[in-house]
Amino acid sequence: MRTEVISLETIKGLKRSCYCGELRAENIGQEVVLMGWVQKKRNLGGLVFVDLRDRGGICQIVFDTDVDKEAFEKAEKLGSEYVIAVKGEVRERQSKNPNMPTGDVEVFANELRLLNKSETPPIYIKDDDDVSEALRLKYRYLDLRKPKMQRNLMLRQQVTNIVRRYLTEQNFCEIETPFLVKPTPEGARDYLVPSRVNEGKFYALPQSPQLLKQLLMVSGMDRYFQIVKCFRDEDLRADRQPEFTQIDTEMSFVEAEDVMTIMEKMVQEIFKETINVDIELPLPRMTYAEAMDRYGSDKPDTRFGYEFVNITDLVEGCGFKVFADCAEKGKSVRGINVEGMAEKFPRKQISHLEDCAKTYKAKGLAWMKITEEGVTSPIAKFFSEEDLNAIVERMNGKVGDLLLFVADKDAIVYDALGQVRLAVAEKLGILEEKKNQFNFLWVTEFPLFEEDEENGRYVAKHHPFTSPLDEDIDRLDTDEKDTLRAKAYDIVLNGYEVGGGSVRISDSEVQKKMFAALGLSEEEAYNKFGFLLDAFKYGAPPHAGMAFGLDRLVMLLAGVDNIREVIAFPKNQNAICPMTNAPAPAEDAQLEELSIKVDIKEEN
Repeated sequence: MRTEVISLETIKGLKRSCYCGELRAENIGQEVVLMGWVQKKRNLGGLVFVDLRDRGGICQIVFDTDVDKEAFEKAEKLGSEYVIAVKGEVRERQSKNPNMPTGDVEVFANELRLLNKSETPPIYIKDDDDVSEALRLKYRYLDLRKPKMQRNLMLRQQVTNIVRRYLTEQNFCEIETPFLVKPTPEGARDYLVPSRVNEGKFYALPQSPQLLKQLLMVSGMDRYFQIVKCFRDEDLRADRQPEFTQIDTEMSFVEAEDVMTIMEKMVQEIFKETINVDIELPLPRMTYAEAMDRYGSDKPDTRFGYEFVNITDLVEGCGFKVFADCAEKGKSVRGINVEGMAEKFPRKQISHLEDCAKTYKAKGLAWMKITEEGVTSPIAKFFSEEDLNAIVERMNGKVGDLLLFVADKDAIVYDALGQVRLAVAEKLGILEEKKNQFNFLWVTEFPLFEEDEENGRYVAKHHPFTSPLDEDIDRLDTDEKDTLRAKAYDIVLNGYEVGGGSVRISDSEVQKKMFAALGLSEEEAYNKFGFLLDAFKYGAPPHAGMAFGLDRLVMLLAGVDNIREVIAFPKNQNAICPMTNAPAPAEDAQLEELSIKVDIKEEN
C-alpha cells in the first residue's frame, strides 16, 4: 500500500496538492495547486500555455483572460525556468497529447504566484539537449533538472531500497565503518588525509571496508552489509570514479556457494522490481581459465559469439614467420570467426580493427576472407594449401566468413583480440540490438596471484586476504605462484564486472604465508596488518563476502554507458568537479597547521 505523501509546502498562502506528472483523467473537475519550473511558454493572444515541470513530470497550464485576467497578465511575463505556484481546475484537454502521461488533461489557472525568476540557462533543460559533458558537469544543478537524470537518481534510490529490504530480511545487519583509516596496500593508491593533532601522520580514505568487515566477523556480527563510499586514486574512464559506492557484504560460517546463492537472488529481485526483467536462477558459471580461453576476458560479454579459437599448434613451422615464431617461443596464435560478414568489412574497416588491436599492444591483426575461390588474405601466400585448410577447418570457416588473428604472448592476445571482438560487435550493431538482453555469469577460480611485470614480482589478483583453494594452500611457499587459484568469484553482466568477492583467510598462519608469498616480511606484515593478525588469534570464524558496484549496476539498469549519468555530482576524467572546481589549493595557514609544504615542480 502506498503511503500518502504529507505536503508541507505552504508558499505565499498556497500548499502544493500533488506533482505535475500525477494528474490524469480521473482528476478532471478537481482544484489543484502545482509548483515547479516553466519548461516552455506559448502565447496565443487570449491564451497563454505553460508546460510546468517538477520531479513528477510535466503538465500543461492554461492561462485564460476569461478565467483570471490577473493570472494571465503575470503569465505573459514568465520566462524559461521561472519558479511558480499555480492554482486551478483540472479540465479535459481539447487537443490531447498521447506522448505525455498527463496528455489527457490541463489545468486552467485562476491564481499564479511567482516564486523566483531565472536567467536564461546556459544549457537546455531537456533530455536531448546534445550539450557537451563538460558543460553539463559545470552546471550540474541544471543538468539534474532533466527528466532522464531525475529518473536515474530515483532508480538508484529504488535499488538501494530493495537491497536494504532484501538483506535485512536475510538477517544482515547494516553497520557503518569509518572513513579515516590506516593506509594499507590494497591494490590502488590511497587518498591520504593529514592529521593535524598527530603531526606527520596520515589517515587514508578506505578503498573498501575490507579489513573492518572481516573484523566485524571476528566480533561475532555474523552478517554485515553497508552501502558505502569507497575511494581509489586511480586513472579514470567512463565506468570509474575516484569515489564510488559499494553494496558491501560479509557473512560468517559460509562457503562460496552460500554467498553466491544469496547474492544472485538479490540481483534477481533488483531486476524484477526495477525494470521488470526476469533473471533465471541459478546463474551460469564459468571458471576464469575457461572465460579467458573462450573470450579473452574475465568479464566476458556472452550476448554474442565470436569465441576465440587457438590455432597455435597448427602454425608451428609454417611459412608465416610471425605465427611460427610465436608458436616456437611459447606464445599463442588465436582467432575469431566473424561468420558470414566478410563483405561488411572492406580493407578500410579491417584497418580500423587493426588499429584497435595495436591500441592494446598487439603488433598487428592478421585476417583471411573465405570466398568461393578460396582464402583471400595478404598472408595466404605464406601458407601451404594443407595449412590453410587446417586453419579454416579449426576455425569452422565457410564461404563468406572473415577470420581475424592475433599472435603474441597470451596476455596481449587476450586483451587485443578481446577488444577486436567487441569492436566487431559494435560495428555490426549487435550491441545495440541486444541492449535489452541481460546475460549474467559467475566467473570463478581466479588466479590467486598475478605478475607485476613493472616491479618484477607477484601481487594479489583480488586482495591479500583471499583464500587459496584448499588443494593449493600447501603450495603457497613454492615457486608455482602462477598456478595457484583463489576461492574468488565475480558476477558479470554484459561484459561488466558488477560485483566480486571471495572466501577470506581466517587462519593467521595461512595469512602469514600469504603475506610471505607477496614478499612481505613478518615485520612488514605486522606493521601494516598487525591488528588483523592479532584478531585472528582470538577465534576468527570462517567467513566470506562480496561487494557490488552500485554505480555500475544502476548504470546498466538505466541503459546508459557512463556511470556519471547515475551519480548526482561526479568528477570528470581528470578527477575534477567542474561545478565546484575541486580539488583546489589549500590556504597557507591550513598547510602550516598540518606541517605540510607544497613543492610543485615546474615542467621545462
